[in-house]
Amino acid sequence: MIASLQQTHLTPDEYLQLEEQSQVKHEYIDGEVYEMAGALDPHVTITGNLFALLRSHVRGSGCRVYIVDMKARIETLNRFYYPDILVTCDPRDSETPAYKRFPTLIVEVLSDSTEAFDRGDKFIDYQQLETLQEYVLINTKQQRVECFRRNPEALWTFQFYTPTQKTFQLQSIKFEGTLEALYEDVTFNIVES
Repeated sequence: MIASLQQTHLTPDEYLQLEEQSQVKHEYIDGEVYEMAGALDPHVTITGNLFALLRSHVRGSGCRVYIVDMKARIETLNRFYYPDILVTCDPRDSETPAYKRFPTLIVEVLSDSTEAFDRGDKFIDYQQLETLQEYVLINTKQQRVECFRRNPEALWTFQFYTPTQKTFQLQSIKFEGTLEALYEDVTFNIVES
């Protein structure tokens, strides 16, 4: 996230109108609008790889997978975020073409500029989404997938995957993939600025 626009406090409807006309994406936090930064090759490649894997997996299931440009709305907190990957299996989400309110799975691919926010305040905010079963962070500097899962007691549990496991699971949508496919064509040690 980059600095806030020089605008007054926006309502959610004003924000959605702004986004429809904007050349640049913005996230929305309680009336304030923040410009999104661009992404580097590893981030874009990992996001694309995972989208391709998940799109094939959810086909015909009633679930939909979205990449990068779909907003997640957290109404209780007055927030709109752009997750890297969002999967919804809730038919109510077909009612809102500009954003989704009932995701099952949200994935953020980490970068230096967003990692602290993705791990901290953004994850805390996402926990307000009652339908969210799994929040996943994917590392761009090494092969590592971190999964936070809401258990039946509504507590979040943590599991991570590294090359020693070779595969990773997204239990919320009954998906198993290989780290090799997720990180296909990714070159590590690219310095972010």
